Amino acid sequence: MTAQDLAVMNSEEASFYYFAYGSCMCPVDLKRSLGESTHHYVLGPATLPHYRLGFFWRSERRNCGVLDVVKDPTASVEGVLYRLPQRLSPLLDAREIGYNQEKVSVCCNGVTYSTVRTYTVIEKLSQEIAPNDWYFNVVLRGAYTCGLPEQYCWKLFHHMHHLQRSQSWSLPQSA
Repeated sequence: MTAQDLAVMNSEEASFYYFAYGSCMCPVDLKRSLGESTHHYVLGPATLPHYRLGFFWRSERRNCGVLDVVKDPTASVEGVLYRLPQRLSPLLDAREIGYNQEKVSVCCNGVTYSTVRTYTVIEKLSQEIAPNDWYFNVVLRGAYTCGLPEQYCWKLFHHMHHLQRSQSWSLPQSA
């Protein structure tokens, strides 16, 4: 199947827009949950205004703090906008256990997309919990692979690194 065939198929198939800001920014990691390559569903880097990132939930599956977005009128979050086939919706919902679907507006390539799906933590913690090295790396790999601004990638790196250093006493030591 050629890229053109794929584009035609994608345009005819029912779909939804999805804004990813954590590990789902990495198409390779997203493929693990959705069961198919997701690179061709990436529309590009996108900005979610009036939110900020935080590690306000501890994932049992990842065994570390994982990203969330919280409303903040003075901030914005960079991420990846996907156009996913509707048939993948139940698999994405199953991946996002502990999160609730929320509809947001994002800007991607100069276009504003409204009613975009993203996920926010249902029961937010009062303090952030550091990510482990694996989660740290997959988030940065997705940000870099999908072309998020370099300055934002560094900001994300420093935030995660600071959390790890300040909470190093609580992280399991690697062998």
